[in-house]
This record gives sequence, C-alpha cells and structure tokens, in this order.
Amino acid sequence: MSKQSYKVCFCFRRRFRLAATEAPPPIKSLFEQYSENGIMNADHLQRFLVQVQKQEKATVEDAQAIMHSTGDIFHRKGFNVETFFKYLFGESNPALDPHPTVHHDMNAPLSHYYIFTGHNSYLTGNQLNSDCSDVPIIKALERGVRVIELDIWPNSNKDDVDVLHGGTLTAPVSLLKCFRSIKNHAFNASEYPVVITLEDHLTPDLQAKVAQMVTETFGEMLFTPETESLAEFPSPESLKKRVIISTKPPKEYLKAKEAKPSGNSSQKEKDSSIEAWGGEIPSFKSGSTAEYKEDFYEEYDEEEDLRDDNCAPEYRSIIAIHAGKGKGGLDDWLKVDPDKVRRLSLSEQELEKAAKTHGPQIVRFTQRNILRVYPKGIRVDSSNYNPLIGWMHGAQMVAFNMQGYGRSLWVMQGMFRANGGCGYVKKPDILMRDPVFDPRVTLPVKMTLKVTVYMGEGWYYDFSHTHFDAYSPPDFYTRVGIAGVPADTIMKRTKAIEDNWIPSWNEEFEFQLTVPELALLRIEVHEYDMSEKDDFGGQTCLPISELRKGIRAVPLYSQKGDKYKSVKLLMHFDMV
Repeated sequence: MSKQSYKVCFCFRRRFRLAATEAPPPIKSLFEQYSENGIMNADHLQRFLVQVQKQEKATVEDAQAIMHSTGDIFHRKGFNVETFFKYLFGESNPALDPHPTVHHDMNAPLSHYYIFTGHNSYLTGNQLNSDCSDVPIIKALERGVRVIELDIWPNSNKDDVDVLHGGTLTAPVSLLKCFRSIKNHAFNASEYPVVITLEDHLTPDLQAKVAQMVTETFGEMLFTPETESLAEFPSPESLKKRVIISTKPPKEYLKAKEAKPSGNSSQKEKDSSIEAWGGEIPSFKSGSTAEYKEDFYEEYDEEEDLRDDNCAPEYRSIIAIHAGKGKGGLDDWLKVDPDKVRRLSLSEQELEKAAKTHGPQIVRFTQRNILRVYPKGIRVDSSNYNPLIGWMHGAQMVAFNMQGYGRSLWVMQGMFRANGGCGYVKKPDILMRDPVFDPRVTLPVKMTLKVTVYMGEGWYYDFSHTHFDAYSPPDFYTRVGIAGVPADTIMKRTKAIEDNWIPSWNEEFEFQLTVPELALLRIEVHEYDMSEKDDFGGQTCLPISELRKGIRAVPLYSQKGDKYKSVKLLMHFDMV
C-alpha cells in the first residue's frame, strides 16, 4: 500500500504515494500529555478515560483490561502512540455504548414511546409494480422494526386472503405466509411487542377467515384485551413477546379500484428524495403544500369511520388497538376521550397541514393516544419524508418504506439505535407534560454540542481503487449536522482533502441545541467531483441522547444501512 498508479491515457500513468494510517497531530499531542517517556501505563490511561473520555467511573482495572485487549503481548504493560491510536480507532471504542442494553423505563403505556414502524412492509421495491413477499417483512423484523403493515384483499377467487398494494400491479403474497414469517422472526432482534396494522378490504366472511388465521398462527402470543376498547394502552414491558392487531373495524367491503392518475405524472411530480443519496431532508420550515395537489396515487383512507356494522364478530375480537378518524374534521379527530384510547392515522401532508394550525392539540392527543403517520401516495419510488415532523408532535408510529433508502431513512435508523435497538424509544418528558409543547415555538439554547472530525480510513479496503475517481485517489469531505426541531436543524461540512485514501481534516464544529432530547447527529462522507455529482462514501446517524463524550471511532454505513467492514471516522464529542 506504499504506491498506487492510475492510467491517464494509453501511454501515461499517474503514481501516488499511499501513506499508512497514523495518529493525527491532536492525538499525538494528547498521548504526550498522558504518557511518560513514550509509554502510557494503566494509571495514565485511567486518567485519560476520566478527563478526556468523560468516563468518570473508569478504574485502573478498566484501563488494564483495555490494554490487555488492545495491545499485543509486548504492550500489555503500557501503550506506545501506535497502540494508543489503535485503541481509539478500534471497535471497542464506539460513539454509542459498545454493549447496548434496554435502559429506558418500559413500564409506561405504549403511547409514551416512539415505535419503529414500517409502511407497506410486504413490498420488495416500488409502490406500483414490485413483488409482494414475506422477505422484506423478515428483514424489517431482523432490523428491529416493531410495526408491520399488511394490506389485505380477497384473492382472485374471493375465497382466500392476499397481501398486496391495492389498485396497483404489485404481485400478491399469501396472508398466511406473512403471518407465519412474522411469528418465526418477530422476537429475534427484540422481545418487545410486534404490532400488525391491517389495512382491510375484506368481506365479513373473509374477515372471519383472517381471525381464524391469526388465532391459529399466533396462539398465546396474541394479545387480546378483556374489554372491546382500552381505557389506557398497556406497557411494552407487559407485552413482551406478544403480537398485537391494530386496524379499523371496517364498515363495508371496499372493492379494489384500478390506479388512475388524476394529475400529471411528469418528472416534476417525482419526489426530491430520488436525488443523489435520497435528497436533503425536507425542512418543516418550508412546508409547502402546493405539490400535494398533484398527488396522483391516493392511499385508501383506512380510518374513515369507527362504526363496524358489517364486521365479523370474531374479527372484531382480535383487534386490540382500534383505529379511526370519525366523521368530523381535525378538531374531532384530535379529541381526547378520557375513557378510551385509539389510533389515528394521518398522511404526511395531512400532518403538515394540521401542524400549522393544531400543533399543541396533536401533542396533547399523542400523550394518551397513538398517532400513525404514513407516506403520501406520490412516493411510488418507496422514498420517505422527514420523520422529525411526526416525532416533534409526539407521533409514535412514523411509518417508513424500509425497502427504500435515503437520508430520511438514515435518520429513522439512527433514532432506533437508541435504547439498545429494541424498537421502542421513550418519548422525551417535554412531550408528555403540561403546558403542552408547541413545536413551532423556538426555545432557549439548552446544550452546545461540539464535534471534531479528525480523520477517516477504510475506503481503500472496502472499495475498488477506481470507484471514486478513475484517475486519482479520492477527495473526501465530511458533512456533519443535526436533525431535530426546526431551530436545531443544520448541516455543515469540512474542506475536501485531495488525493488521499486516509483523509485528515481536524475540523471542529459547534451546534446550539434547543431541544437536544429530539436531536440526532447526522454524519456523511462524500467524494468531491468537479464535473459530476459527488460520490457517496458512507453515513451514520446517532441519537445525541446516547452519544458518548470523548474521542470515539464512528463506523459508517452504506446507503441501504449496511455497516461497512472497514470504513470509519475518528471523532471527538463534547456536550456543554
């Protein structure tokens, strides 16, 4: 790895020297400060852990254990600068807890938690003509998703039930197959409850068949309340390893309709999320609703009415979380009933419109009830939207197309890295108390986050040497910023380091946070390209509430959310 050449034309090659990974100057300076005569012993390392890494409870024994696991047999009594750097940049020193556990209070009602939620969980690709399958359901559950959505329709013979996106060309999959896959994979990643939301387009006889499928497949795993409507939702702790059915008891059989575009399906209608790396996350501040007028594929409104005259009684009995909007407008939808709780679904554009006039009312509604938000119908490419708009209003089920990818999905994945990755994250107290939080009001700065980007490595091993540039090594830069309430949302970037597989930036950034409880740190690496769009070099998103102070190794992920084998950044975090 000392030299590398790139072909410029038939006769010429450019040669570049490839430096080995070594500690940047700030790390060398810290080593000198916490060592003697070029050696850092356990006492020195313990002092470093307490003072720099802010691990106040670190003992000399902890330091010795780190040395024993990091250094080779010649360095177990002390680090030199190379082994110290190896420890800092190693897998045992990540930005989040290396041994994640569930640590939030899990005994509050379900309405007190954000829940990792999928939308059209059975689709393998786009919303119009991709196959339906249980494979994406299994993948979602293995990643910790706790809410699976199934659209259920009569099969072609009207004697069984299929799962498909109604009114489209999506190829169906058997409902029973989906149920069996959910049962087999529900609790591999988390033992906390799985909610199955059903968008139901069935006749009463087929509803009865679904009820039989559910009870026979899930058996004692199925949670069925003793009363038809709940006065308060149970807690995730009380529902461990249980499956919950949520739907609106339908009033009538909704026949399938062909999708007929009602607007111009030209390029201008395509969501900005199809741009490179998913486009930038739309800001809540911009909030234009003009584009919604051209929504050419409308979702069926699954919650138009709570009356269920034609509903099969055995089907009604398996529904634990009742969904419904009622007949009135927004004020009626958001009424809080002191005697029973329910689930309300709003499309992303319905939420944005409601947030402008009823922000605090939405927050109050979500203190007891569940709000589900789903993507607008024009997202036929399975793109997503800004999840913070839902979260800052207390929405528990912000439903995402997990088979897509892009910046919004990275933020979703980052949020649910919290609380041991169990798929349930306790909502911050600010959303649960009185006076009710108003997301549009700018609050005083509560915390300053300081982030230093030292360097990065690993691209040389995980990518071909011409992946980024056919004629020279890559020119990497890092984007660092915040996804949060409007006042906190911002992105900044480092300079680009030219022709270097191991870029060293050594740049510090500060972020003023008014609601740090809802803030996530966004990190992206790109390769600068003067003639074309910049190339993607990795990303991650980290919940600031769980960020470890000090110098940490930050592994990066692909566009689809898969962890790279070698690519990582060395960064420093501090919160004051």
